[in-house]
Amino acid sequence: MTLSRIDSTRRRTTLGLAGLALPLAVPAQTASVQLRIGSVVPKNSLYHQSLMELGEAWRAAQGAGARYVVFTDGSQGGEAEIARRMRIGQLQGALMSVVGLREIEPTVAAMQNLPLLFRSWDEVDFVRDKMRPAMERRFADKGFIVVAWGDAGWVRFFSKEAAFRPDDYKRMKFFAWGSEPEQQAIMKSLGYTPVPLETADILPAVQTGMINVVPSTPYFALATQVYGTASNMLEINWAPIVGALVVTLKAWDAMTPAAQQALRAAGEKAGEQMRTQARREVDEAVDAMKKRGLVVNKPNAEQMREWNELAEKLYPRIRGSMVPAETFDEVFAHLKAYRASRGK
Repeated sequence: MTLSRIDSTRRRTTLGLAGLALPLAVPAQTASVQLRIGSVVPKNSLYHQSLMELGEAWRAAQGAGARYVVFTDGSQGGEAEIARRMRIGQLQGALMSVVGLREIEPTVAAMQNLPLLFRSWDEVDFVRDKMRPAMERRFADKGFIVVAWGDAGWVRFFSKEAAFRPDDYKRMKFFAWGSEPEQQAIMKSLGYTPVPLETADILPAVQTGMINVVPSTPYFALATQVYGTASNMLEINWAPIVGALVVTLKAWDAMTPAAQQALRAAGEKAGEQMRTQARREVDEAVDAMKKRGLVVNKPNAEQMREWNELAEKLYPRIRGSMVPAETFDEVFAHLKAYRASRGK
């Protein structure tokens, strides 16, 4: 065989092998994709159920090889730890409150960390809708896609002893998010005692006396049985718990266009479902706990005035520390416009 024929044979063989290899070069969008979702929400709660329904819609659209797992009850750590796990690829998404979301994008803190500012869910919805496009762009710039927005009810104070006014709580020990040192510093400066913990530690901490006040939504207090020990609830809408489901941009880019579209649609549905159910179940949860011994303490007009004065004192401390100054001002501007349009 001549050298030219040997070279020709080699070329044909090489091309043939390359042709055999082509079917193995699966495009990234049709390869196996997984979504591991972390959260501190209780297992089988309405939030968990919404996440599972969303996952089914996504898996059907993504097709063969798509894997979807939800980790509940803080099994992947607190919300700050969950955010870290997403960054290093151990999780591809999370349903978190502002506590975790602010680890990614600080401006979102304006939706949750302004006590007694929002007077109704209509106000919360209005401000969120106004700020949503810009916030979602900021999340995308940080490598995360916001799939759904939700909330979990108003924060109330659950304590072992009855309390009605701000000073009543100065002799007590508060649960505080371990990832919010600014909040702890503000509380200490005002004479309160925060004890930084993770969500999974709340119940044993209340039972052992490590803490005796838990700022919590009624639904969470019922689901975790916190009210069994902290059996006094102050009926005050201190702040809304606002959250979102986010997925990493890397996971998003690995999905098919059909799966992205399905996730968007399922996310909008899940967000609306979580918001609607959570708001309805605030009263239902309180009624259920009252039947089991919860005492509801409602502040009178004078005591409520003291709470509002405390909130006004907190705002200058929050602005620029817990909430970026520009975002803080934007929220107040939106609320002013909303209330003016309704003659409030």
